[in-house]
Amino acid sequence: MYQPPQAKIHDWESLFRQRGRWKEQAKTVVFTNGVFDLLHRGHADYLLAARQLGDVLVVGVNTDASVKRFKDPRRPLVSQDDRAFLLACLGFVDAVTLFDQDTPLELITELQPDVLVKGADYREEEIVGAREVKLAGGRVERIPLTEGKSTSSLIHLITEKYRTE
Repeated sequence: MYQPPQAKIHDWESLFRQRGRWKEQAKTVVFTNGVFDLLHRGHADYLLAARQLGDVLVVGVNTDASVKRFKDPRRPLVSQDDRAFLLACLGFVDAVTLFDQDTPLELITELQPDVLVKGADYREEEIVGAREVKLAGGRVERIPLTEGKSTSSLIHLITEKYRTE
């Protein structure tokens, strides 16, 4: 069923209410998070693989302020509202929410996803929320990344191609 992108973008309160409905429907909720700056093929591959692990895919998106704090003061290139909207446009993404904390631990703890997903570049013990999800009976999955497809490589390519000499 088609859902307009704006209807998929939730504040935490509405997301947790929706989580309750999904639980009543016995749906498996998958959660992942990230910056998702300059949405690219690697993001799409990753999110599609995450969605295949359950009935519902929830994506937590770092706010602009949190990205500046932990990644680079020059990032993100795309605003949090635009990144959330673009993710919500993907048919296999069911819900998007922003988080301003340095990690998504509080969001994960409150949401209680059945499956927590991160890229295979993380070891399970490095994944924020892994312990909490497992203690609640959920599982943690690591998804291989698409080689050569990253925001950093895309930024590098753009700067190389458009460098003035």
